[in-house]
Amino acid sequence: QVQLVESGGGSVQPGGSLRLSCAASGYTASSYCMGWFRQVPGRMREGVAAIDSDGNTRYADSVKGRFTISQDNAKNTLYLEMNSLKPEDTAMYYCAADPKRWISWYIFQYTAAYWGQGNQVTVSS
Repeated sequence: QVQLVESGGGSVQPGGSLRLSCAASGYTASSYCMGWFRQVPGRMREGVAAIDSDGNTRYADSVKGRFTISQDNAKNTLYLEMNSLKPEDTAMYYCAADPKRWISWYIFQYTAAYWGQGNQVTVSS
């Protein structure tokens, strides 16, 4: 059974840092496209960062230079290191995984086979 279990969210002041983790089980994460999405109530879910099975990474323009996606293959875990956090980064963050090769953000978001339970990140002074 495939599972994605997230951890690491919380509250932080602007300019602070957080690291999200997404532990995968039931499959080999490094062979999948994996990514992070976020959603604010009343708004559409948006892609934040993704890494494909070749190790190529992609980022939303709003987080480039501040967020880093990585994965530890030995632990089958995906990470999102978030630095210089801003209030507009406040959202529920979800990890996602799919066995298809990367095509686009749109395809990944709307066809990803597996999703984590979500983890709240709040950036506020």
